[in-house]
Amino acid sequence: MSACRLRSWGNYPDFPQTPFACHWRSELPDQLASLRAESGSTLPYGMGRSYGDSCLAASDHVLHMRPLDRFISADWSAGILSAEAGVTLEEILAVAIPRGWFLPVTPGTKYVTLGGVIANDVHGKNHHRKGTFGRHVRRFGLLRSDVGRLTCSAVEQPEFFAATIGGLGLTGVIEWAEIQLMRIGASRIRSLTQRFNTLDEFFALSSELDARHEFCVSWIDCSATGSTIGRGIYTAGDFSDEGPLATESPQKRSIPLTPPIPLFNRLSLKVFNEAYWRRAPAARTSADVGYDGFFYPLDAIRHWNRIYGPKGFQQYQCVIPEPEARAGVHALLETIAKSGAGSFLAVLKRCGDIASPGLLSFPLPGTTLALDFPQSAQLEANLFPRLDAIVREAGGRLYPAKDAHMSGEDFRRSYPEWRRIEALRDPALLSRFWQRVTQ
Repeated sequence: MSACRLRSWGNYPDFPQTPFACHWRSELPDQLASLRAESGSTLPYGMGRSYGDSCLAASDHVLHMRPLDRFISADWSAGILSAEAGVTLEEILAVAIPRGWFLPVTPGTKYVTLGGVIANDVHGKNHHRKGTFGRHVRRFGLLRSDVGRLTCSAVEQPEFFAATIGGLGLTGVIEWAEIQLMRIGASRIRSLTQRFNTLDEFFALSSELDARHEFCVSWIDCSATGSTIGRGIYTAGDFSDEGPLATESPQKRSIPLTPPIPLFNRLSLKVFNEAYWRRAPAARTSADVGYDGFFYPLDAIRHWNRIYGPKGFQQYQCVIPEPEARAGVHALLETIAKSGAGSFLAVLKRCGDIASPGLLSFPLPGTTLALDFPQSAQLEANLFPRLDAIVREAGGRLYPAKDAHMSGEDFRRSYPEWRRIEALRDPALLSRFWQRVTQ
């Protein structure tokens, strides 16, 4: 047991976790049994980059998987890599890029573990082409407190394979995984950027360009009002065909301390968003950029979550199905702008129709919107209920990996397969999120 206490990335809700580090796979069965006997239940915990309470054990005692950070095997001719669950995406990129391979799907941070990306079935800027991370998992080792070790794939223990991909770490402890990487010819990105003035322009750009490019995403000005609602900056990119295969280590800055209050307010947010939008080119512009800044811009600022102050923050990420996407996103942005809340980083992206093998995967064919909000009592008393109603009416759903407020009724409506997860849940594993939305 360590003397430190772990938290989720949003620092809300505030339930410090006592970590029990696992250094060897051979020790996992005894550690799992011991934690269950002493605490009633536990939960695997990686880098703690889940924003809300899905990474927090109901017992507040977690099995810390990060020390399991060894590579097991690699076939560099086929791009097949096997590693322990605590290996991070950054560590995979360090060995894969020089050999001409990249992650098939990556979220917006490389500081997450392999076990974590499977448990949350993460998606990225190429969901329209590659689907979620789970589609590129060949097999994994799963330790259960009741039946021991299982090897799971689409044909071996297929029920546990489907339940564990996106299963929020509840169906057993992922010990290792074998994944299929994506071939690249160079590590630089040919990017395209264009400013748009309205939500209609965003959908027009997306319809024109998403199919032509591997990666697509947009920043959106969540403080814009009136005729400017929905304005933002569209970005697309593809790996270059020629150039170096080199890992990048850009200079990093850090937020050294947690300030007593959030570092921005309603006025500074509006000023920043106006300046950021105007800084982008109005005409379509191409550039050659590094992969690290393209995929992981926030990783350049260590502890960026501290800018929200000691109360932390909540991220609101939803997906609205395609037929209702335009009207639903407009209603969400209008409601957020009127509230005066919002964030510097608001992300808008259209998801494709490639189905995930997981039962609880978040994306739907439609449009996803993600924003950060400084934690305050007003969020759950005022703003979030209004946003939830819009999402509910449009047939959308929220992202469990980011959530800290979703009602049990909304969760159970949005994820009807939750009962299958509950039936397959390891009796030794329970999160505060799962307890909140199912019990």
